[in-house]
Amino acid sequence: MTTYIALLRGINVSGQKMIKMVELKAMFESLGFEAVQTYIQSGNVIFQDQRFSEKELIEKIQSAILERFGFEVDVQVFDAQVWNQIVAKNPFLALENLDEAKLYVSLLATVPLSENVEKLSSFVFQEETYQLIGQAVYLYVPKGYGNAKLSNNFLENKLKVSATTRNWKTMLTLSDMF
Repeated sequence: MTTYIALLRGINVSGQKMIKMVELKAMFESLGFEAVQTYIQSGNVIFQDQRFSEKELIEKIQSAILERFGFEVDVQVFDAQVWNQIVAKNPFLALENLDEAKLYVSLLATVPLSENVEKLSSFVFQEETYQLIGQAVYLYVPKGYGNAKLSNNFLENKLKVSATTRNWKTMLTLSDMF
């Protein structure tokens, strides 16, 4: 049995695309997934399955959300091993005096094309820094993510890839839940 994490993008934000976690958990269980757990209201679901590929899991989850809740949601799925590698590769952890509350990770649906990575590299924002490693954009935003120029929408626009962002505390908590 493989353990996965599903990340839903843009649910329960400003009263839009509302899904109660108890209902989301029940939906995952109705799909035959095992050991289903949710974490906070932003759409983080840990579950186990051995029947489907990650691409098939995404399709099944998106379809079930549309059918059950009546709206489309971008979903990303990572197995536990990949998730823990993403956490371990965070380049900002080596910095001294790092405020982990200012650390975020934007997880990309796919690895972006090199020409889009080059376009992103042409943008520099005072104090905000990032590093792109595989499907993860590691962000350090000293003034807080709410004020960040390197927002989820900005990254999606420049990289031409769907993304969802989680703070560092959430990334670690999800790792601990596997």
